[in-house]
Amino acid sequence: MLANTALAVMWVGLTCYALFGGADFGAGVWDLLAGGSRRGREVRGLVEHSIGPVWEANHVWLIFVVVLLWSAFSPVFAAVMSTLYLPLTFAALGIIARGAAFAFRKASTELWQRRLFGACFALSSVLTPFFLGTVAGAVASGRVPPGIARGDVITSWWNPTSVLGGVLAVLACAHLAAVYLCADADREGDRVLASAFARRAVGSGLASGAVACAGIAVLHADAPELFHGLTHRALPLVVAGAVAGLVGLLLLYRRRYVLARLAAAPAVAALLWAWGAAQYPAMLVGGVTVADAASDGAVLAACLISLAVGAVLLVPSLWLLYSTFQHGTERAGGRHPRPPAPPASP
Repeated sequence: MLANTALAVMWVGLTCYALFGGADFGAGVWDLLAGGSRRGREVRGLVEHSIGPVWEANHVWLIFVVVLLWSAFSPVFAAVMSTLYLPLTFAALGIIARGAAFAFRKASTELWQRRLFGACFALSSVLTPFFLGTVAGAVASGRVPPGIARGDVITSWWNPTSVLGGVLAVLACAHLAAVYLCADADREGDRVLASAFARRAVGSGLASGAVACAGIAVLHADAPELFHGLTHRALPLVVAGAVAGLVGLLLLYRRRYVLARLAAAPAVAALLWAWGAAQYPAMLVGGVTVADAASDGAVLAACLISLAVGAVLLVPSLWLLYSTFQHGTERAGGRHPRPPAPPASP
């Protein structure tokens, strides 16, 4: 019971990182695709304005997941970290480079500096979720055996299922960001930019669906156990995610941007939970179950009590942070001014 509770709590944290941190990464994808300094000025200004107050806080969820995995399921932590150290290192470097570049770009005054740091920020925003997706694909396809560094250093994360996971992660992040930015632009009264991001959201949503459908054949051939779980035990969650995604696209078409957020988030969350349901009770496919990997009951109880106490402080703080900047962009008499966007080239 304690082990399953700890696993559920960890999955909630992973879901929060996918929804908040994923949208953060996705904003960088649209920053990359915004175009030159003149054409992309409005898009980059909205991205900086929207993620500036919260981008650091979003990584709290990743730390939460890693620490809980280490404390509650240490054999799985050891196997994953030792076998998949390459993509995890690339992802960590991407997070660091992305944050540094985002901060330096805002502080830079020269156009060449802003372009340099902007390129680093944007590329890191694409590569980081891709590598995190390959890690998920490696675990889901059973390429991480129990023990220290028992899996292949390269093929464990560079294989059809992992590449599928990486591509889906990038597309899902881009879709979430576009949906969120629609509402931000609309709230500021910029209907043109809101419509532009709605088109981006629809395009990325359709691309995600197309890749997911194509991925059925990939999983059938490369990860049969995961395929079986997704088409049996986890099928209701897969269907729920697909329906939520279609509803979100319809709401975007009708320009109901806030409601579209409420559909896009469950669509991504449902697919993440479908993976968990398809793989349960195995934490490492073909090797380690939840019961096998769980720490002693006293350790699990201490972890859960600590998390409950910490949640009393963390959850209201994060809620206040997000709600403050969601409702604080408007002021009497007009829109809140955005931070300086990249200067247009001569």
